[in-house]
Amino acid sequence: MILHFALLSLLLAAPRDDSLRARLEARIAQVPGAVVGLSFRDLETRDSVDINADTSFHAASTMKVPVMIELFRMVERKELSLDQGILLVNQFGSLVDGSPFSVDAGDDSDSLMYTKVDQRVPVRELLERMIVRSSNLATNALIAIVGAERANATAHQLGATHIRVLRGVEDGKAFQAGMNNTTTSRDLAALMSAIEQHRAASPSSCDQMKAILLRQEFNGEIPAGVPAGTPVAHKTGSITAHLHDAAIVYPKGRPPYVLVVLTRGIPDEKVARALIADLSRLVYQEATAGRR
Repeated sequence: MILHFALLSLLLAAPRDDSLRARLEARIAQVPGAVVGLSFRDLETRDSVDINADTSFHAASTMKVPVMIELFRMVERKELSLDQGILLVNQFGSLVDGSPFSVDAGDDSDSLMYTKVDQRVPVRELLERMIVRSSNLATNALIAIVGAERANATAHQLGATHIRVLRGVEDGKAFQAGMNNTTTSRDLAALMSAIEQHRAASPSSCDQMKAILLRQEFNGEIPAGVPAGTPVAHKTGSITAHLHDAAIVYPKGRPPYVLVVLTRGIPDEKVARALIADLSRLVYQEATAGRR
């Protein structure tokens, strides 16, 4: 009995783990069944936090980031021009057998692009809509030009060693065959860091990529956890019971940091969105402590 009380006293006297990791894990634990991959990179201090950073997730629309990077590299190699017009069609070949499939406007977050089918659309506009409105039609048009293999290889060169960019969006046969685009939070953190640090392509191209990411129109996840007016260059992604955000955050008065949060196993998207926003808030508070 004396030993029991002595042990209890020691446990009560032990310091509580109030590290950023502990606070993040405590918030994640509040959502039963949630699987979360998180990577935080402080680009000033080089501090980092990784939680399930090598767990693979369906990439959803976050795979559009490596497509964008490779597209800018093609422009630099003069294989393509941002002002070049591309005939927009809504028919693509399945990764499985090349059979044709179309993208469903009803499942796309950008209806505008469907009004331009059979017209020539500048690469610049397709790129913008792929990121800021997450247009699936624009994405498939660009993947047909860039090539999923090249986007994948470029991502690996930049340190995203486990990411898989295999195909375009809504390839039903490939989905049924388990041939999906996948990523980890560590991979996306590597890509976002490379963009911010001008390693993904030339400094000019990286600055253009950041400008596009800053114009993202879906801001309910990582941006919702930082003070209004804080610039956030980011790309979201969602599919059934999955919600992701990969971001470069620019707090006032200090260099930027990278935060990636991937989630699955949360059927209610509102719950997942609130979780990501709260995790973002905790990271922002830590990153800016003593600077306000």
